[in-house]
Amino acid sequence: MENCNSFTCPICGNKDSKYIGIRNNHKYCRKCLTFRGQEANSNFFINTNAEYSLSYQLTDDQLRLSHKLVENFKKGKDSLVQAVCGSGKTEIVLEVIKYAISNRMKVGFAVPRRDVIKELHQRFKSIFTNNRVGVVYGGHTGRLNADLICITTHQLFRYKNYFDLLIVDEVDAFPYNGNDVLEAFLKYAVRGQLIMMSATPPKNVIEEFSKEGKDILRLNTRFHGHPLPVPRLEIHRGLMKYFYLVRELRAFLAKNKPVFVFAPTIDICEQTYEVLKIFFPNINYVHSKKEDRSEVIEAFRNKKYKVLVTTAVLERGVTVKDLQVIIFQADHAIYSSQALIQISGRVGRKKDAPTGDVVFIADKKTNEMEICINEIKRANSNL
Repeated sequence: MENCNSFTCPICGNKDSKYIGIRNNHKYCRKCLTFRGQEANSNFFINTNAEYSLSYQLTDDQLRLSHKLVENFKKGKDSLVQAVCGSGKTEIVLEVIKYAISNRMKVGFAVPRRDVIKELHQRFKSIFTNNRVGVVYGGHTGRLNADLICITTHQLFRYKNYFDLLIVDEVDAFPYNGNDVLEAFLKYAVRGQLIMMSATPPKNVIEEFSKEGKDILRLNTRFHGHPLPVPRLEIHRGLMKYFYLVRELRAFLAKNKPVFVFAPTIDICEQTYEVLKIFFPNINYVHSKKEDRSEVIEAFRNKKYKVLVTTAVLERGVTVKDLQVIIFQADHAIYSSQALIQISGRVGRKKDAPTGDVVFIADKKTNEMEICINEIKRANSNL
C-alpha cells in the first residue's frame, strides 16, 4: 500500500495523512471528498460590453474607494475593504467589475451563504443589464459560466485557476471563516487579483493584507451619512426577559415598525416564537432548517408579518425599510462582538429610513457586547 504522508490534495491543499485514503491504488482526500462535480469551462466567451446603471449617485467616500480598487487591480494588488455595515460595499466594486469584464477577464463574486448569493444575483442582474449574470450554489450548478458569476464559497472548487478577479464578501461569516477547506478553495479558484470585504474582518485576514503588495481600504461612514445605531442594553433575568421582550415588541408595533427578534439557537428560536405568538398574531420564524424560509422572508417583506424570530440566517444580506432589531439572550456564547455588530447593522440601511433601534436583552453584560458597543461608537466618531 502507498504511503499517504507524501500526498498533498490538489484541491484543498491538505497534507494531513489522517484525512488521506487510498482507493484502487489512488490517493484521495477525505477533507474535500464531498466537493466533487462538473468543472467550469475556461473557454467561455465574455461579452465585453459591460455597463452598469444605478438610480443614485455614489458618495465621495464610495467613489474614492471605487477608484482605488480599480487602480490596485491594474497594478496586480489584492485589496481588503473594511467598511461599516450599510456603507455600500457592493456599489464600491461595480467599477472594478466593469473594468475586468470590459477587458475580457473572468469575474466572480462569492459569499459564504446561499440565501445571500441568491439575493445578490438578482441585484447584479438589475445593475449589469448588458451582461450575463449567473448564480452557482448547492443544487443550482447547471450553468457554471457567465460574464459575472455569483457563487457561494462552497462551489469555488469547480473553478480551477479560473478567476482574474474574485471578490469575496462577508469573509468573517460562517461557514467560511476559519474553514481551511473553503479558504483553500479560494486560492484554488483565483489566478488574478482578490478583493475581500467585511465590516468585521478576522485578525488573520487583516494581517495578511497588511503585507507588502496588498492594500487595506477603510470606509467608516454609511452611504447616507447617518451613524450606526448604538445598541441599548437591557438586563432582565429569568422569565422577566420574556415580559420585557413582549413590552419592546408592543412599543415597536404601536409605531408600525417591522422587527427582527434574533435568537442564538434553533431551539431557542422556536421556543421564543411559541411564546410570542400568544401575544402577536402577525408573527413567524425562520432558521437554517426551516424549508419555507424564503417564502416566509418574502411574506415579511410584503408586510404579512410584522415580527420575525430568526437565528443568524438573517444576520447578513437583508435590507428591510424601518427595521428594528432585538437580540434576545444577547449574552449567549454564540454571539461574538463581530456577530453583534453585523446584526446591529441590519437597522437603518435605507436612505429614507436611516435610523432605528437595536436592543440587547440579556441576563448580564458580556465583554463581547461591550466590544460591539464601543466599536460602533468608535466608527460613529469618524463621521
